[in-house]
Amino acid sequence: MKKIEAIIKPFKLEDVKDALSEAGITGMTVSDVKGYGRQQGHSELYRGAEYVVDFLPKIKLELIVAEDEVDNTISIITESAKTGKIGDGKIFVSTIEKVVRIRTGEEDEDAI
Repeated sequence: MKKIEAIIKPFKLEDVKDALSEAGITGMTVSDVKGYGRQQGHSELYRGAEYVVDFLPKIKLELIVAEDEVDNTISIITESAKTGKIGDGKIFVSTIEKVVRIRTGEEDEDAI
């Protein structure tokens, strides 16, 4: 089992969710987060005053998938979240050792 964490632009959330649902990939956790990468934030004008926005709003998706679904899931997220502009985000994959569904006690892939 693998955990896929994807940091994407907020307006791409529905596109990613719909694409994953169409592929039969269900269950994800979504968090509002702030951060920056290479773009280092940006400057904005508000009532004539310029100020720097260091942390940009992003969405963090977390999914647990079987190992044989990892490449397909990454491909779906990449295709549906891509705008071609800086700040599109990143995807991180890590290994999950154990999963337990609290309600039923099911474990590992049965609990996904």
